[in-house]
Amino acid sequence: MSSLFNPVMMGSVELKNRVLMAPLTRNRAHDDTDIPHDLAIEYYSQRASAGLIIAEGTQISKLGKGYIKTPGIYSDEQVKKWKEITDAVHEKGGKIFLQLWHVGRISHTSVLPENEKPLAPSALRAEAQTFAQGKMIDVSEPREMTTDD
Repeated sequence: MSSLFNPVMMGSVELKNRVLMAPLTRNRAHDDTDIPHDLAIEYYSQRASAGLIIAEGTQISKLGKGYIKTPGIYSDEQVKKWKEITDAVHEKGGKIFLQLWHVGRISHTSVLPENEKPLAPSALRAEAQTFAQGKMIDVSEPREMTTDD
């Protein structure tokens, strides 16, 4: 029987053990730029002893944001910061994957640029809440995606 602490191959990636850190939203990004704070470098590198870290949900576009202070991966500055985080994890022998994220209709206009409506497969508002404006509020009615989107 294999041990939890034995190396394992996951596709072409060798993991030093079978311990996995699941993605946890930390809300540690600059809200105006979606660039992770420097604290993210320390946070993820401290956990590099896991076989694999799956980093928190990271929006792929400005309109993919659903929550305050969540990181993005759609600008050069964001990519640069994630590279610093990745390098810090690799320096300690860890592996890290990024969870790509677009929250769709689970968003609010107040967290999106120019108070745009959330982008979703349909214009049906979810019966859900998100944290924005310092409190839990109902999500906004989304804008239905088009082929051009």
